[in-house]
Amino acid sequence: MSDFQTWYKQVPPFTRIWLTATVGISLLAKIGLLPISYLILQSAPFFYKLQLWRPMTAVLFYPLNPATGFHFMMNCYFLYNYSLRLESDHYKQKPGDYFFMLFFNWILCVIVGLVMDLPILMDPMVLSVLYIWCKLNQDVIVTFWFGTRFKAMYLPWVLLGMNMILSSGSIFSLVGIFVGHAYYFLKFSYPSELGGPALIETPFFIKRYFPDVQGGTHGFGVPPVGQRPVQQQQQGDMAGFRHAWGVGHTLGRN
Repeated sequence: MSDFQTWYKQVPPFTRIWLTATVGISLLAKIGLLPISYLILQSAPFFYKLQLWRPMTAVLFYPLNPATGFHFMMNCYFLYNYSLRLESDHYKQKPGDYFFMLFFNWILCVIVGLVMDLPILMDPMVLSVLYIWCKLNQDVIVTFWFGTRFKAMYLPWVLLGMNMILSSGSIFSLVGIFVGHAYYFLKFSYPSELGGPALIETPFFIKRYFPDVQGGTHGFGVPPVGQRPVQQQQQGDMAGFRHAWGVGHTLGRN
């Protein structure tokens, strides 16, 4: 138990809260303490009955049964590893920016979910974070099923293909890719590559509540240009051998 507590306390705060809420709400719904009908995203109860919690629970809840249990565990695995890597690397000195990134992705997932009538948003939310990590580390080599290796920039599309083959959840993957790309484009690509103004800036009150951390050297806010450092690629290669399920070395530990 002490080992678990030590590990749990070392998880960055936003990742820890997100993962804990996801597992907790899904398990409470599984054992019947939370009614599933009140957790999913539905436009009529949200707008006309003011059930304002639905956009949040739709991102955190996932129905658990023998057919979905493995997918849920892999989603939690993706959530933990990619959110942890972003929060502890690119956003280590700017927790407010990471919070605002999660907020932006959540809002966009909810808007698309309401328009497309998607009741559960865990998949697109997790994949949107995965997509941003892959774009910021696009030249890192990842390892997929059967030892296949490719650059991280292709990983979201490989996962989309796998979802199309193994399940009917490709629409959720597409939404996640769209949301992640929207953030990456507005935050990084448009200002730095196209010379446009910064279209996504963290509000002052969030910065005030989650102030920047001084010290250290991190490349936050600068999209990767060319090839990433060799050391980071080597870390990715090594992690690929630790996790061979198929979402790459990137799912490994730091």
